[in-house]
Amino acid sequence: MTPAIKLLQKQKVDFELREYSTEDESGSYGMQAVEALGQKPEQVFKTLLTVIDGDERKPVVAVIPVANLLDLKKVASHFKGRKAKMADPAVAERVTGYIVGGISPVGQKQRLQICLDARSKNFSTIFVSGGKRGLQLELKPDALISVTSASVADLSK
Repeated sequence: MTPAIKLLQKQKVDFELREYSTEDESGSYGMQAVEALGQKPEQVFKTLLTVIDGDERKPVVAVIPVANLLDLKKVASHFKGRKAKMADPAVAERVTGYIVGGISPVGQKQRLQICLDARSKNFSTIFVSGGKRGLQLELKPDALISVTSASVADLSK
């Protein structure tokens, strides 16, 4: 039971768990989830940590479709900064409490600012990591927004 699952249960959020095998260590965890779940890559979302204006003490979280690329200029603008860069994987693991490839936007060790890509609103449910590789949560975008206090914006291309 991951912190993400515990938090969703505590908050009484409706969700479905989807588990799958993760033997491939190529690093393309999002596409592995898409293929294993038989879902559209636009409906499966990845959780990415970024650093705004070089402040590595307070990374921010972007949750975008696996099919898309993160637009760092849009991220910087949304979080009121001039420049954004990807957080170092070790920093991402330390502040979230999850391992790369299994970072959930839900139940992170530190409460970070989170923004969910606006494309999430195109679906009645989306998939996000459940807190470990091979575990996805299917839930309504509004439920994810509510439980994480996420903002919503166009962050990808």
